[in-house]
Amino acid sequence: MTPPDPQDKAPPKTLCEMLDRFGKLAEEQEKVPVEDLMDAVGRRSFGPLLLMAGIVMAAPGISDIPGVPTITGIFVLIVCVQILFGREDFWLPGWLLKRKIPQKLLGKLASNKWSRRVAKAVDRFVTERLEFLTGPKANYVVAAVCTALAVMSPLTELVPLSGIGVGVALVSFGISLIARDGLMALIGFVLSAGTIGLAVAAKL
Repeated sequence: MTPPDPQDKAPPKTLCEMLDRFGKLAEEQEKVPVEDLMDAVGRRSFGPLLLMAGIVMAAPGISDIPGVPTITGIFVLIVCVQILFGREDFWLPGWLLKRKIPQKLLGKLASNKWSRRVAKAVDRFVTERLEFLTGPKANYVVAAVCTALAVMSPLTELVPLSGIGVGVALVSFGISLIARDGLMALIGFVLSAGTIGLAVAAKL
C-alpha cells in the first residue's frame, strides 16, 4: 500500500470525500483492514468515525450481510464508551483493527450510483446551523444515543431494514459533528428513536 497523502490525515469534510477515500483504499488493496479505514478518516475524530460506520450500515445489501451489523455495532460501542469517559484518542482491540473488508465490497460501496446520489444530495443540504447541538457537550449526548444504537445493532440482523435505519442515524450524527449542522443531529435523534422503537416492537 502506498503511504497516505498528508491531506488524508485531516478528517473528511463531506460525505463524497469520505466515499472518495474508501474508493482510493479499495484501489490499493485486495482486502482493506479496519485500521487503514480509521487512518483514512482520522483516528481522533468522533464525527468521521460515526460517519464511516453509518455508511457501512446504511448501504443497501451490506447491512444484510451476516455479522456486519454486529461488528459495526461493536466498533461504534467501543468508540462511544470512550467518548463518554472523556478519551480523545480512540483505542480499538487488535482483532477489530485487523478485520478486513474485501476490495470488491468497499469499491462497490464507494462508487455505486445510489451511494453517490445520496452523498451529493446530503452534501448540498448540509450547512452550519443550530451549532449548540454540535458542540463538545453535544458529543456526550450523541455518544449516549449511539451507544443505544450500537447495543441494538445485533438485533438488526433479525429485523429487515432496521440496519439501514441505524446506519442512516449514524450518518446523520457523523455529518452533524463534521459540518456543525445541528439540524442533522436532530434528524439523527428522530431516526434513532424510530429505529429503536421499531426494533423493540418487532421483538415483542
